[in-house]
Amino acid sequence: VQLVESGGGLVQPGGSLRLSCAASGFTFSNYRMRWYRQAPGKERELVAGIGSAGSSTNYADSVKDRFTITRDNAKNTVYLQMNSLNVEDTAVYYCTAPTLNSWGQGTQVTVSS
Repeated sequence: VQLVESGGGLVQPGGSLRLSCAASGFTFSNYRMRWYRQAPGKERELVAGIGSAGSSTNYADSVKDRFTITRDNAKNTVYLQMNSLNVEDTAVYYCTAPTLNSWGQGTQVTVSS
C-alpha cells in the first residue's frame, strides 16, 4: 500500500490549494478515504472523509463549507480542495485508507501573509 500526497505549499490567508493523494497497492475503489492534518504541537485531526464511490462525504466543523473532498477512482486519487484558507489551517496534511491503517508521508500547508 502506498499513498503519496502532493499539492501543499505556502498560501496567503483567503487563498486556495488543491491537495492530491495518489494511491497504489490496493483496490482503491473499494475503500473509504480520509484526509487528516496535524499542526505543530497538536494532535492529528480528521479533516474530511469520502466513501468508496464518492457519494458520501463528511467534514470537520472547522472546514465545512470551505473544503471539498472528492475522488477519481479511475485515477486512484483522492483530492482535497481547500478554499478561504486561514492561518489555523496550517498543518501537515495526510491521506489515509483507514481500514488499511496506511498513511502517506504528508504534505505541508502553510497559510501566512
